[in-house]
Amino acid sequence: MASPTPVYYKQNRLKQLRAFCQAAKTGSISEAAERIFLSQPTVSLQIQALERELETTLFERRGPKIKLTPQGEILFKLAMPLVEGMDKLHETFSAQQGLLESGELNIAAGESTIIYLLPEPLKQFSSRFPKIQVNLQNVTGGRDGLSRLRADEADIAVGPMPDVPDDIIYQPLVTYAPALIVPKEHPLAKKKRVRLEDISPYEMILPPPSLATWRMVDMVFRQHDLKLRIGMEAGGWEVIKKYVEMGMGISVVTDVCLTGEENLVKFSLQDYFPNRTYGIVMRRGKYLSPQASLFIEMLQQYYRQHTDEAEGTSGDTQPPQNR
Repeated sequence: MASPTPVYYKQNRLKQLRAFCQAAKTGSISEAAERIFLSQPTVSLQIQALERELETTLFERRGPKIKLTPQGEILFKLAMPLVEGMDKLHETFSAQQGLLESGELNIAAGESTIIYLLPEPLKQFSSRFPKIQVNLQNVTGGRDGLSRLRADEADIAVGPMPDVPDDIIYQPLVTYAPALIVPKEHPLAKKKRVRLEDISPYEMILPPPSLATWRMVDMVFRQHDLKLRIGMEAGGWEVIKKYVEMGMGISVVTDVCLTGEENLVKFSLQDYFPNRTYGIVMRRGKYLSPQASLFIEMLQQYYRQHTDEAEGTSGDTQPPQNR
């Protein structure tokens, strides 16, 4: 059966797919039109032509908003990497020739990742590719990072990912251990080893309940039938360390944030809390720009090298500067 789709639209398949993908991402024909600088009727015509040619319905229309049908979901997974690949064909071609000298790299990461994990790899990357503009997006929690990835506002995210959704790929880079930190003048500071029941009587400084650390600490205390006393909620490991040093409470942290220069006493809590991995987070099926691919390769090489060095000296799985 011959398709009724006009030849004009067949010759503009990329435009059709680009309009379709933007509409799928935004859930709106008008927003898609704004993003690709076309009129709303033009975007509608391109999507309708695609539906006629494929002999299927791609969207359910619910007033001003639209939602992908099951057939639309299948096409979106197939089409999005193709559209992104075509839109960045020039950069990819240049990269294959070793001529990649410009472009952007958008990385979503939490504060601890930006402060402790990324500085040296980013310094090396910028030194090697000085004309690539790196944009660091400071996000709050893994959900914020995932939303940036899904909206194509970030090429990759870097950080912990305890639960990996089906549409996400997670590649661990490095593992850190849980630790209790107390002021040097604190009664617990004199102990050689600290048990969970030793911690319970004291007020703790923790991140807000919306973040994974608070939920993990609360869960472990409940599992041991112990009361968790929260004296203060504070965002960011640097802020928490500062207030613990001031004697305003104690805290459970991931020792990615401990440099050894703090005025604190540290105790291992590996008997009670799981280790936390930090890694590369990508959207499954997303086209990776050459800039992102280069940075991922450099990041993996950096942490592979430092992990090997750490294991060769002490058996740790952490970079030497954070032991």
